[in-house]
Amino acid sequence: MHETITNVVLAGLGGQGVVKASDILADAARRAGLDVKKAEIHGMSQRGGSVTSDVRFGSRVLSPMVPRGEADYLLVLAPSEVDVARPVLKAGGVLIPPDLVPEDALPHPRSLNVALLGALSHHLALPEASLLAALQAAIPERLLEVNEKAFALGRAAAARAWGAGA
Repeated sequence: MHETITNVVLAGLGGQGVVKASDILADAARRAGLDVKKAEIHGMSQRGGSVTSDVRFGSRVLSPMVPRGEADYLLVLAPSEVDVARPVLKAGGVLIPPDLVPEDALPHPRSLNVALLGALSHHLALPEASLLAALQAAIPERLLEVNEKAFALGRAAAARAWGAGA
């Protein structure tokens, strides 16, 4: 029997919330009852350098790292990282680019990570309730409303880009 594992790579620059978004995604998958493994590569993240985070989930996951060319989804927060990270995406995989949600549409300039996580959620077989519960657990109450709006904005952008049934 072949067990399905979903491979997601999140990429961006230090300070953009790559790790926070991957924490939320991993928590949502756990809340949905799945086995989850997560790994991060920070590089020079404290100086605005590249950051990637791999999240793998399914009924049984043995390794936290997404092999090159095997990511089902690549979520990228910085335009400069799209071509850098693209080799991790498998043929037919989905790229969620930073310009999917226009910067001027964001409820807060620092909410792009959650908006793109909302876009990613459009493609995942995770209950929206698990994603929202993970978001609520990870975000301070004073910032929750802005981030919930960003999440919904991302889901709507994905529905426009990929259609309602994607």
